[in-house]
Amino acid sequence: MTFADAGNAALLFAFVVACYGTAASLLAARGRLPELLHSARHAVVALAALLTVAACALFHALLTHDFSLRYVYEHSSRAMPELARLTSFWGGQQGSLLLWAWGLAVLSLVVVWRLPVPALRAASAGPASHGGLEGRWGDLHLAPYVIATLLAIQTFFLFVLGFVGSPFERLEAIPSDGRGLNPLLMDPAMRVHPPLLLLGYMSFSVPFAFAIAALASGQVGRSWLRAGRAWMLLAWTIQGCGLLMGAWWAYRVLGWGGYWGWDPVENVALLPWLTATAFLHTLLVQERRGLLKVWTMALAIATFALAIFGTFVVRSGVLTSVHSFALSPIGPYFFGFLGVVLIGATALLLYRLPLLRAEGQIDAVLSREAGFLLNNLLLVGLAAAVFWGTVFPLLSEAVRGVKVAVGPPYYQQVTGPLLVGLLLLMGGGPLLAWRRTSPERLARQLGPPLAVAGAVGLGMAALGIERGLALVGAAACAFVAATVALEYWHGLRARQRGGESGLRALGTLVARGRRRYGGYLVHLAMVLIAIGVLGSGHQLDRLVTLAPGEQARVGAFTLTYDTLYELRGPGYEGVLARLQLGGPRGEYLGTLQPDRRVYANWEQQPVSTIAIQTTLPWLQDVYVVLTEADASNRVTLHVYVNPLVVCVWLGGVLFLLGTLVAAWPEARGPRAAVGSAVAVQPAATAGATQEGA
Repeated sequence: MTFADAGNAALLFAFVVACYGTAASLLAARGRLPELLHSARHAVVALAALLTVAACALFHALLTHDFSLRYVYEHSSRAMPELARLTSFWGGQQGSLLLWAWGLAVLSLVVVWRLPVPALRAASAGPASHGGLEGRWGDLHLAPYVIATLLAIQTFFLFVLGFVGSPFERLEAIPSDGRGLNPLLMDPAMRVHPPLLLLGYMSFSVPFAFAIAALASGQVGRSWLRAGRAWMLLAWTIQGCGLLMGAWWAYRVLGWGGYWGWDPVENVALLPWLTATAFLHTLLVQERRGLLKVWTMALAIATFALAIFGTFVVRSGVLTSVHSFALSPIGPYFFGFLGVVLIGATALLLYRLPLLRAEGQIDAVLSREAGFLLNNLLLVGLAAAVFWGTVFPLLSEAVRGVKVAVGPPYYQQVTGPLLVGLLLLMGGGPLLAWRRTSPERLARQLGPPLAVAGAVGLGMAALGIERGLALVGAAACAFVAATVALEYWHGLRARQRGGESGLRALGTLVARGRRRYGGYLVHLAMVLIAIGVLGSGHQLDRLVTLAPGEQARVGAFTLTYDTLYELRGPGYEGVLARLQLGGPRGEYLGTLQPDRRVYANWEQQPVSTIAIQTTLPWLQDVYVVLTEADASNRVTLHVYVNPLVVCVWLGGVLFLLGTLVAAWPEARGPRAAVGSAVAVQPAATAGATQEGA
């Protein structure tokens, strides 16, 4: 038996194990049978081991050039370096689905092993002896349903991999070499971006499993919220990083001067992140006040459904995209699975509605609860607008027989006001107290941030920036930044009055209020990203043709073309242009070397390596694409000047930092417990909070 045969056998055996584990856990839930529950847990362990064998078999086939496998032939070649061949694992449809299933199997192992289970010796004592057992993530009643849900998801993916589109399918005749990976996917960023998005999609399964377990068991109180928050925060972070890495890849590789084009695959990756954001905010209200319980459950279900929808769009090829695969027979199976998830989860939610009654009501419009509700309405509205624009081509084709594309103007006009509204809530929300906020106190708190926002708006108007939405967006960014700065400042002052030094006060403040102050860092990250987006609206581009020694001026910058070099590498050949970049005053800013390559078996798809130089002090990117070179060494260049794009990447770094701070486990012990429960209240909000309590 070869490694590939072992991988194929492992997939088929894993399908059987997943089916057994799903049935065993459901029977354990109905009969309170600890033996079956332990057996189902062992099935999760076996599943992770089997899928690891399958993944290793595919890695081995790629590294050893086993072109007897169709997948290896279609996505690798002998000329590709080893790292690029590893990228081939998720560069194709079957491999990416195997990564999805393998990642979920490993994650399920972590989840299930931390769930509480009854001891076998307690079996004879009956369910009552262990009914109240609680563990790190939820109580005992949730465990069998969590396991069943995770294994049911695995069963579907293993059915697709084993019987519809296997990565171990054999070719009748063994070729001597493979076709090779799509050149656009051989960039180093592709070693990170697709796995992050796939792992993000996959990770949304876990909070969904806890939500379904809570509904199925009737334990819809706070017992499942801790696990739901922890796993949703993890999935949200991974998906957010995947989106940012995808933007970075598009900016560096695709050569159109931008990083987000409202492509269908970009959109469907954004959708679950938006609903997950709403979930994390709703969870705060349910934990604090016992409100918005239906919202919490519905958002957990919607997020997972959108993750499956995103996987369906990419794998089915029903929507045209630079990222999606070709039309395949896998699509209908995903569509059917999505239908089962939506119908089953919605029916369960409706059945448990009497148990999801709110424990109170929103007492005032000027309250933090009302702010969170409005925040969720905007996030869900944003997701609905993006979803409608994404699926509209399919609907138009079904109704009129013509596929009508929806372009960036639609998204910009519809989502722009919603995004500005979200920014304003980021700034005003932290100033609202729970239950009720005095209008007079809120007005006093809003004064300094509004003054900063007004000054920024007036400054931009004085600079000649007259676009209404851009002005409002910039003012909103300043409003959020000022609010966050004041929150930190008031907190630091409160601690420094207690005798702490500046750095120590900052460390203690964040350590004892990680969720709060980590969240503020995430808000600042969103501000930076918004600034980068606003700057993109002022892009300058020009197409120039130069002979050696000639110059071209683009905006405030000068490009001097030196010479053209030939390139030859493993599996490709091309040309490289050497250019000197000069600044507004003629100063030397650097050397740019864009190139253009043609890969073997991909002659109709030349690939450009973009040259990018970020200049100070205005953070402008000079972005040069080599589009053509003739026999006389004349080159045609597409040159863009992109203001503030670097803010998007800086915002991504701050996003990750803020999320890590918010998610970092609280230190144990009485001091940490008190600090995490009652954080130091900034002076700006202390009175309002006491008044509303």
